[in-house]
Order: sequence, then structure tokens, then C-alpha cells
Amino acid sequence: MRREDLSDLSAFLAVAEEQSFTRAAARLGTSQSALSHTLNRVEARLGVRLLTRTTRRVSPTEAGERLLQTLRPAFDDIDAGLAGLSELRDRPAGSLRIVASENAARGLLWPKLADVLPRYPDLKVEINVDAGLTDIVAERFDAGVRLGEHLAKDMIAVRIGPDLRLAVVGSPAYFDRHPRPRTPQDLAHHLCINLRLESFGGLYAWEFEKDGRELRVRVDGQFTSNDVPLILEAARGGTGLACVLEDQVMPSVANGSLVRVLEDWCAPFSGYHLYYPSRRQQTPAFALLVEALRYRE
Repeated sequence: MRREDLSDLSAFLAVAEEQSFTRAAARLGTSQSALSHTLNRVEARLGVRLLTRTTRRVSPTEAGERLLQTLRPAFDDIDAGLAGLSELRDRPAGSLRIVASENAARGLLWPKLADVLPRYPDLKVEINVDAGLTDIVAERFDAGVRLGEHLAKDMIAVRIGPDLRLAVVGSPAYFDRHPRPRTPQDLAHHLCINLRLESFGGLYAWEFEKDGRELRVRVDGQFTSNDVPLILEAARGGTGLACVLEDQVMPSVANGSLVRVLEDWCAPFSGYHLYYPSRRQQTPAFALLVEALRYRE
């Protein structure tokens, strides 16, 4: 393969992944016109149309999608091989991208990274905060963070945090007006604040377990949000009961602004794990990150 062919294919990959000539040009450090000329040249040489262009977006054709699926793993292998050359350096270097929920990013990732980054100035880490179940391969992340129960079986998982529990809470003012629930079934008679998680199929069903008995309860109320801090603010204001991770609410429980109920129905479950594809090459920079984040009891 000629050197210019590799460059042209890299240009196609950038446009197909970004679905935008503007973003792809910025990613490659070139102009939109030069990039458009390159893609026209590639299509002419291959004799097929690779991209469908509209005024709003660019998307791969069937031929383009087939080429994209071929190029992604090939370029990933090249990137991994180049990153592996850092083994010859005196200290780990390179860029790593991780996707995680806000709670995991703030509570687990950043405290460790704040210690690691000053000691390794050639290491760069990007954290993308996203509560959804991101496809880290398709989105070109090096790793992601999920709860243990949501890990894909074809991924390598490293535990980075302790077991977690859910907590159901309400404000003292709310419980002045309503009796405290004693079982999950009692929630049918309470105003509850729903958490919307699109990646889990819409509204989150509150999960409970006691003595081996598991329950999933669909709750109802006046307020719904996909933002946990806003849900907790609403709960503190007396809007209704909330169900969130224990570590997110304990400060409010400790200062008395929220009261915890149904604690005996909230059993521990597997906490956060760092996960990545089994075929991923372990560069020194990535190995350093894994060991820095690994949970040690």
C-alpha cells in the first residue's frame, strides 16, 4: 500500500466516524475543502460511493460501512502498536480516554488521577461523563466504567470500588405529612421522584432485596429527572421520595436534611468496574492506569 493510500483511508475513517467534514477536518488538522477533495479521490479510485452527503450530516453508504468495519480494527491495531513503543521510554506516556458516570468520575476516577497525573507528566487522560451504556469500541474509548451487573461478557473487568447499596430517602417535612414506608409495596401510596435512564429502557424501576427475595417496583409521582443532584434537591424540598446510590445521599442523611427508609430492603451489590476489550494491547500507560484505579480492600 502506498503511503498516500493510508493517509486517504485515515481521512475517510475520520469523516465516517465524525459524520461531519467540519469535525473531521478539525480532528485531522486540515481544511474542509482539502478533506472533501481527498474523499472524492478515494471514491474515484475505488469506483464506489462511500459517503452520502446532505446539508446536515454525512453518513456511510453500504460500501462505506463495510470499509469502515474493516478499517476500525486495523487502525486500532496500528494505534496500539505505536503506543506500545512507549515501553522503550523511561516513563509511561500517551493519551487515554475513559467514559464513566458522573458519580464514578468524581468519586473514584478523579481522586486517583489527581495523584497519578503530577507524577507522570507525559500521560494524558480524558474522562467523558455519560450515564448511558456507551459502546466503548464504536466510540473509540480506551476503557469505560460500569456497575458490575452491567458488564458485557466479552470485556475484561477490573474492580475499582467497593460494593454499593441503594438508599430510599425523603425529607423530614415529607414524613410529617406521610407515614414512613415499611415495605417496598408501601411505595404505591407515596409520591416518588422518578429517575429517567434511557439506556435502561426509560424510567428506572426501584430494586430491592431481602432474605433472598428480589423486588422491582415502578413508582409514581409529580417529578422526573435524569439528573441525580436535581432529584436530591427535590427530595430535600419535600417533593417526594428518592432512590439513589447510598454514597450520593449520606451527607444529607448525616446532616438531617434527608431521612432514610427501607434500609433493610437495600442489599449490597457489585460496585464500579473499569472495563475494556479483551483484545486491547496493554501499553505501559494503560497498565499504569489500571493499577492506579484497582480497588484494594
